[in-house]
Amino acid sequence: MRIFVDAMGGDNAPAAPVEGCIEALRKYPGLEIALAGDLSQVEPLLRDCDDVRGRISLVDAPEVITNDESPAMGVRTKKKSATVIGMLQVRAGEADGFVSAGSTGANLVGGMLRLGRIPGIERPALAPILPNGKRGALLIDCGANVDCLPEYLVQFGMMGSAYMQGVMGVKEPRVGLINIGAEEHKGNALVKAAYPLMQAAPYRFVGNVEARDLLADTADVLVCDGFCGNLVLKFMEGVAGTLMGIIKGELMADTRSKIGALIAKPAFRRVKKAMDYSEIGGAPLLGVKGAVIKAHGSSNGHAFACAIGQCVRMLEGRVVETIETALSAAQ
Repeated sequence: MRIFVDAMGGDNAPAAPVEGCIEALRKYPGLEIALAGDLSQVEPLLRDCDDVRGRISLVDAPEVITNDESPAMGVRTKKKSATVIGMLQVRAGEADGFVSAGSTGANLVGGMLRLGRIPGIERPALAPILPNGKRGALLIDCGANVDCLPEYLVQFGMMGSAYMQGVMGVKEPRVGLINIGAEEHKGNALVKAAYPLMQAAPYRFVGNVEARDLLADTADVLVCDGFCGNLVLKFMEGVAGTLMGIIKGELMADTRSKIGALIAKPAFRRVKKAMDYSEIGGAPLLGVKGAVIKAHGSSNGHAFACAIGQCVRMLEGRVVETIETALSAAQ
């Protein structure tokens, strides 16, 4: 298995992607990585990895598509960027998957223009796993498609179900529609129109899911348009950060709290790990003809290694093939 990695994307590039590649290679003996970026910056970071260096091939990709430029223009003009080279290698079969912490827009446009959509899929979607202390729930879409048609939501449910089945090992994923109420008649025009279509879709639809139940293990796949999904994702990140700050402050407030915190430290460590996004890795770009993982922009080395592991599991779970089969059966 060969995975193409963008070494220049993300806030901590190239150190974090390179560190993540080394960690992933040590965890997966059969893995090979094509590491792309500015070689003058990347090569010095590979000095202390002789045990896995033979499974790393370097690709010169001096151009970087930044968050400040048009994703479509960047993909069209920066042909020596890791995003463009990587997508083309996956399309040509020279690489099996692609991982990047770079521009979300560039990865989305690159997936559509250079890799191509799965036939029958109207809109690819980004789908992060929301940590809930259990196996997590897939949120689809989280920002790739701000405006949606009901048919898009039906396909999001299909793609999300295939991912949870192939990667997370859920035998019959429960698909829910994010809404302002549990009743069938609730919601705006989009979700009202999508509801009966999702009922008739070839997956286990469990109805509407209210915001307060998103982490209550009521569904394995949470479907919404990208506008709603991005709000959910960013709000949850903010709440988690605020709560951790409040808890830490209160535990250090007085001597008795400090003693209690010391006793409960192992439990707090387990809770932090269960709710830590870095343990999940990134968000798959579902609907394109290849395994693409968008890692969090602020990923450290371990988080990036988890994103590579996520790509490995996506390939082993044959997620793209499962989506194609589901589409064929639905037609």
